[in-house]
Amino acid sequence: MPMNLVQSILAGERLALSRLLTQVENDTSAGREALIELFPHTGKAHLIGVTGAPGTGKSSLVNQLALHYRKTEDKKVAIVAVDPSSPFTGGAVLGDRVRMRDLSGDPKVFIRSMASRGSLGGLAQTTASLAQVFDAAGFDIVIIETVGAGQSEVDVARLAQTTLVVEAPGLGDDIQAIKAGILEIADILVVNKGDRPGVENTEKALKSMLDLAHPTQRIFQHHGTAMRTAAPVSAASATPIWIPPIQRTISTDGTGIEKLAELIAKHAAHLRSSGDWAVRERARLEVELATLIRTALMKRFQETVSQSLYESTLQKIIQRTTSPWEAAQILLKEM
Repeated sequence: MPMNLVQSILAGERLALSRLLTQVENDTSAGREALIELFPHTGKAHLIGVTGAPGTGKSSLVNQLALHYRKTEDKKVAIVAVDPSSPFTGGAVLGDRVRMRDLSGDPKVFIRSMASRGSLGGLAQTTASLAQVFDAAGFDIVIIETVGAGQSEVDVARLAQTTLVVEAPGLGDDIQAIKAGILEIADILVVNKGDRPGVENTEKALKSMLDLAHPTQRIFQHHGTAMRTAAPVSAASATPIWIPPIQRTISTDGTGIEKLAELIAKHAAHLRSSGDWAVRERARLEVELATLIRTALMKRFQETVSQSLYESTLQKIIQRTTSPWEAAQILLKEM
């Protein structure tokens, strides 16, 4: 990657940014070289993950949130919208672009749709790299909206500093959308489409699940009514425990968006004051390093082990003469 293109990225030039994002998403050597050059300039952006079941209005919520950051706080906003891949072309559906037309033409907003390409957890492997490019390019907020695949979609929590889990009333069983895994990754729970019937039941179900998930909360009686402290304190330290708040929104008209942005800022402040920001950053980079090592080892394996040996070993597994564990050891010795 020519040095002048890296400098153009640091200067915030949109054309250079678009070209580099394509290089990174296609995992070219030029893209990898640029990521190396840009990495020292990262670590400043606030990465916000938005996940949840399909039909909860994630894209409309992201649209309103980005509008708030632009109009109220004048922040540069990047949006990475991970769409399901086309089974024919491998490309993204680009449905999020349709819902985010309100942001078009703003030079301080950049929307990038990308295909999940069959990645488990709803995130393509290159999503982290795209977020780094936006970070180096000077974007204050990077919103990562995921496919909405459901319960397995927890990879976003490893990438984002603040994770929003979006729910909506009328999706069937109140507990269906808040199974174990999705609820556990939430830093903020958003009940979108708050003007629909049944929103109170959805909020009650979420509160009940939170009560089960956070037994460390201190509850005391006040005039015969159980009251919960806003910020329970862990026994190990004086740092308050973050209990995911529940915020009702209506993304069609922006109701509750300002309060949601306040909660996001409050969570970021909590992470920094408690030291969790550094802990999450370490965990995120550790996962990214492990992923890159795994990918490199798999590539080396494919280059070293002959296809004929692989096929013959696989045939032995099918015939039950060799176990998969023994076969793996045989192939690894060849590498």
